[in-house]
Parts: sequence; C-alpha cells; structure tokens
Amino acid sequence: MPPPSARVLFFRNAEQVLTLVGPAVPRRGKDLADLSLVPRGGVLTGGGKILRVGASHALEGEARRLKAREIDCRGRVVMPGFVDSHTHLVFAGNRVADFELRLLGKSYEEIARAGGGIRSSAQKLARATGKDLVKQARGFLRQFAAHGTTTIEVKSGYGLDPANELKILAAIRELQKTSALEIVPTLMAAHALPAEFRNRPEAYVRLIAKQLIPAVARRRLAEFVDCFCDSGAFSVADCRRLLTAGVQHGLVPRIHAEQLARTGASRLAIELGAASADHLDRVTSGDMRDLAVSHVVATLVPGANFHLGLNSYPPARRLIDAGAIVALASDFNPGTSPTLNMQFVLALACSQMRMTPAEAISAATLNAAYSLRRADRLGSLQPGKQADLIVMEVSDYREIPYYFAWNHCVITVKRGRVIYVEKK
Repeated sequence: MPPPSARVLFFRNAEQVLTLVGPAVPRRGKDLADLSLVPRGGVLTGGGKILRVGASHALEGEARRLKAREIDCRGRVVMPGFVDSHTHLVFAGNRVADFELRLLGKSYEEIARAGGGIRSSAQKLARATGKDLVKQARGFLRQFAAHGTTTIEVKSGYGLDPANELKILAAIRELQKTSALEIVPTLMAAHALPAEFRNRPEAYVRLIAKQLIPAVARRRLAEFVDCFCDSGAFSVADCRRLLTAGVQHGLVPRIHAEQLARTGASRLAIELGAASADHLDRVTSGDMRDLAVSHVVATLVPGANFHLGLNSYPPARRLIDAGAIVALASDFNPGTSPTLNMQFVLALACSQMRMTPAEAISAATLNAAYSLRRADRLGSLQPGKQADLIVMEVSDYREIPYYFAWNHCVITVKRGRVIYVEKK
C-alpha cells in the first residue's frame, strides 16, 4: 500500500497488458515467447511500484478506494519499459563523415587513415567540455524516453586515456542525477588502442588495470567493466587481464565478443562469469552450446549490422534454440549504430534474425534487465516491481515490429511517474 501522499495511477482499458510475470530469472528457449498477456487489462501503480495487474474491471474498486488518477489506455498495449543494455550514449559531435565515406565504398581501415573511426570520436571528446557532453546526451535521453526506453546502460570508451575516460564517467554521473531515466554506468576504456600505444598494447592495458580501474572503483563511477575483444582491437589475454582487474575492484564484466572475428571472447565471458557477451556475429555452434549452460546473456545489437549495410546478422534463432539467454539492445553510438529506437531494434530482430515479436519483447525487457543485474525489480509488470511501463499506440503487440521504424510510444512511465506523453 503506498503512503497517502504517493500518487496512485490506474492504467485502465488496455487491449493487452504484457506482464512477463514470473521469477526474476531470464527467459530461455520456448519460455522467451511467454508474455503472460492479460487481455482488456489494467495496471495500478503507487509509490513508484506496481500495486496490482489484472483485468481492468477487476481493479476499478481498488482504484476508487485509493483515489487513483485514471489514465484511459483506450484499447492500446501496455508493457514494461525497454531496458537498453548496451549503449555508448556519451560522445561529442557525430561521425556523419565516416558514414558518407562508407557509402562511397571506403573500408574501416581507409576511413581510419582518413581521420575517422573511434579515434576521431576520441579527438572530438578531448576538445569537448563536460558540460558539452552532458548537454548532447540529455537531448538523446529525451528521445530514449519518447521511444519507450526507461533504463539505459551507458559505456565510456571515447576517452582513450584516463583523464578523458573519467570525464565521460563524470558526465554519466551528472546525467544520473538529472535524468528521469535509470542510467547504468560501464567503464570501457579498452574500446580502441590509442595511437601512442599502437605498438605497445600491453602498456595501455597495464595503465588501465593499474591506474584507471582502481580510481573508477574508488569513486564508484561504474558498475560494470567492458572490453572490445576482437580482431584489430584487444586480445583475449588483454581482456582477461582488464576484466579480472575490474572484478578485483568490484566491477562486473561485460564483453564485446565475436563481432568481426571468432576470437574466443564468448568463452572468456563464461570463464569470468560476465553479465553479458555482446554482438556474437561470429559465434560458433560450440560457443552457443557453452553459452546455453551459462548465465552469460547473449546481447544482440542488429542496429549495428543494419547501419553498416551487412548481409549477415547474429544467429539469434540458433542461440534461442540452443537455450542461451538472449537480449536485445540498440548499441547506440556515433559510428556504427546511431539509433536509439528500441522498437526499430525489435523490427530488425524479427525481420532479419527471425525472432518472434514475443521473443523480441522479452529479450528487450526482462532478459536485458537480467544482464544489468536488475531483473528483481525491472523488466516485468508484477506487484512489488518498479513501475516502469509504456503505453503503445497499437492494439496488438505484434504491430510494434510489424509497423517498423515508427514510434508507437504515447506514454512513458518511470518509477510510477509519467515522464513522456505524446503531443497531439
């Protein structure tokens, strides 16, 4: 029961309420498609939490007793807010020049030699102030909320030196204080090798492990630590050292794995008990079997494949059938996935990776929350959990990916507070 001063909201007359009710464990295999849908449903929220979920008419008496503010959903879909578990939100400027060069047929290496790539983002970030970074990111966060995202993981990674990585993490902390969204910070200093360490990767790894990670942990600037383990980036040995250093200082590992080449990064994720292994374009059948018997979340980011114009996508169907925990995320970043619309990510998951709409929704809510160690309070609509929900301008949840590249979100609620309403 919320205290008398707490605002109680009654979301009534939804055509479908997608509850995803169940224990705080990830969905695997056939369970991934179980949305625990309540037809003609309603949701009562109060004190920032879900109070009750059920048939709309069955909640009306309690809503009157609690003097709830009624929100008529008018036959729409109500569902948990999206949990975007892989983004690079904080950066300076953009990389539209890279985009144009790629369209002209230039390779990643050619673009980098022309001054583009991650290092160009690092140069722009070095010139930007903390206020500049916060201002741009706030604009993006407003769009995340408008498209139905209520929780977002944010990585550093465009600093490429301790001082600028700390500048990014400080900007993330400022955003945590001022944004209505829940922001989960990740240290990813091992995003690319700085030019001055080109022939000395072990020296950069040592710098991050010995100096930056302890400083970040001491100031509690991150919950997770990530590493880009791939061809042309960091080796398995490099990432093992970095992620192990993070674990020793209380940071939970995540890893960019098997995107460009099969390196064994997913096996490293399992070895270290990582929260997630992300991308997984080049994962093997053996890797999938091992992921299926682990608690590592296979986080797929098809927006990057789409933006890069690739003909292949991560093997979502095989991962699901093997029993792996599959999540979806936007990978919002300036170079390879400049989209923050998780509804579009759902559409790509369905059309390009052959996930069903129900599977995609579970992957973008409950399983993503699990990868952020928040499935006990996020990702489903059930009593006691945080009141994070969205109202979608559709009468059937399958329309969300079907009408692709639309924004169907008309109301976004975070911790029981309406933070976005579509303007008519």
